[in-house]
Amino acid sequence: MTKTMKAAVLIRFGGPDVFELRDVEVPEVGPRQVRVRVHATAINPLDYQIRRGDYKDYIPLPAITGHDISGVIEELGSGVHEFAVGDEVYYTPKIFGGAGSYAEQHVADVELIGRKPRNLTHLEAASLTLVGGTVWEAFSQRAQLRTGETILIHGGAGRVITTALARDHDFVRSLGADEAIDFTAEDYVEAVARLTGGEGVNVIFDTIGGETLTRSPLALADAGRVVSLVDIAQPQNLIEAWGKNAAYHFVFTRQNRGKLDALTDLVERGLVKPVIGATLPLARIGEAHELLENGSARGLRGKVVIDVSGEASA
Repeated sequence: MTKTMKAAVLIRFGGPDVFELRDVEVPEVGPRQVRVRVHATAINPLDYQIRRGDYKDYIPLPAITGHDISGVIEELGSGVHEFAVGDEVYYTPKIFGGAGSYAEQHVADVELIGRKPRNLTHLEAASLTLVGGTVWEAFSQRAQLRTGETILIHGGAGRVITTALARDHDFVRSLGADEAIDFTAEDYVEAVARLTGGEGVNVIFDTIGGETLTRSPLALADAGRVVSLVDIAQPQNLIEAWGKNAAYHFVFTRQNRGKLDALTDLVERGLVKPVIGATLPLARIGEAHELLENGSARGLRGKVVIDVSGEASA
């Protein structure tokens, strides 16, 4: 094994140009850990938020960041019996808890990793770990979404109702949305009332925050649930939520194998399919960040994936 690896290192907080491709030492493998050869990673909003300094108190510099991995186990630490060298795995590294995924190799606690879905490439699998685990936690564990209920997804590119630009309506319907609301042309609260006969939706999944989150109770059915992935940047007036006996859940996802195994089951049954919008090499990590951060204005659809091992070019 070589003792060094390539990594995209965050050297300061700022714009997409703050990464530097360096040779760094390969981390040692401890008890109940595995070393993974990273084949692919991906970019999430959390990644560019960290890069620009939104969470600088939690990220000592220089740092290797990134939160999606699909790869192959190359070394087992003592006490690891669940996996073998050569196994294909995927997972999210600890958030704010050590080195991330923008590197050729990664060492992880064995409890975090799951077996990669057999019907996905590494590029596809890497696009799912953080978002897939987060959505599973939001829908299954927090909102406890049930068959027959209606859900409104704010900012969806996901009976399902979603808000999206008109140009994206065919796309979100292809992903399984039953109804699409153009939030630039119609008030989503009025649209939900029209689509549900005035009853409202059972669950609201918020990826936007701000005024969108503030007005969400107006679209809820009685005893509805709101699940948000967004920081509360402003005080919320919850009088409407109180009047509907609503439940609120704010999700900062935790990583574990159980969620990945549940996600893998859905993927291998053909119920969940990844959508990749762009693929770039590790050396162009800054460009990948810029693409995701500003991609909605250019019509980007799907995840921005980083081909660490050269799988795509091969």
